[in-house]
Amino acid sequence: MSDPHVAQVAERVQAIVEDVFRALEEIRSGMEACYRSCPSLTSADLARVRPQIFDCLRRLRGVAAGTGMIVAPGVLADRPRWLDWWQAPPEDDPIFLDVDLDPDSLDFYDYTAAEWFSVPQRTRCRHVVGPYVDYGGTDTYVLTFTTPAQVDGRFLGVVGADVRAARFEALLLGVLAACPTQVTLVNAEGRVVAANTPRLPAGALLPEAGAAAERLPDPPWRIVSTARERAVKLA
Repeated sequence: MSDPHVAQVAERVQAIVEDVFRALEEIRSGMEACYRSCPSLTSADLARVRPQIFDCLRRLRGVAAGTGMIVAPGVLADRPRWLDWWQAPPEDDPIFLDVDLDPDSLDFYDYTAAEWFSVPQRTRCRHVVGPYVDYGGTDTYVLTFTTPAQVDGRFLGVVGADVRAARFEALLLGVLAACPTQVTLVNAEGRVVAANTPRLPAGALLPEAGAAAERLPDPPWRIVSTARERAVKLA
């Protein structure tokens, strides 16, 4: 990576991503420990992990819009599906996200079809989705970070955090503003995650992102410098 400004952007992106996933580790460990201690797990048993969820929200205060556990179907003895997710209003206590998990309901929230759930289930690796509009929660552009929970090969579900795209970009403003050229962070689909120009808001499609781009395996994002017309790895 020859451009020192782009290198600084890459370093900052990696630091933010790792901070979020590091904060999720306590929730994942708690979820797995619950299952080990009680294989006939219920939603009440899983509530013992809520202190870790609230601690994660405190650690990511001002960064995460919400965090929690999303349980794979069939894991709990008392519920076919369960989502223990808590939103983080700026000045209030965490609020439980109450969604409709009845498959016979018109408002059924089938989280198993969501990329942030299905990809970690298939790959057993952590994943980042977005930016996308979170219509079921914050109603803003978000990035969703998820990592799988599993015990002895059994997939229990995922733990995750939502980060508002605007907040993610704000955390990068210092290094982005220092770049002498237009620099854009894009996801694997070529959509803008953050940029140092207001002409490219989060979620916008960047046509140039497909040229000579190298993907990171985790996450598969790229930094595109318009002046050089190329992308570089975030590592």
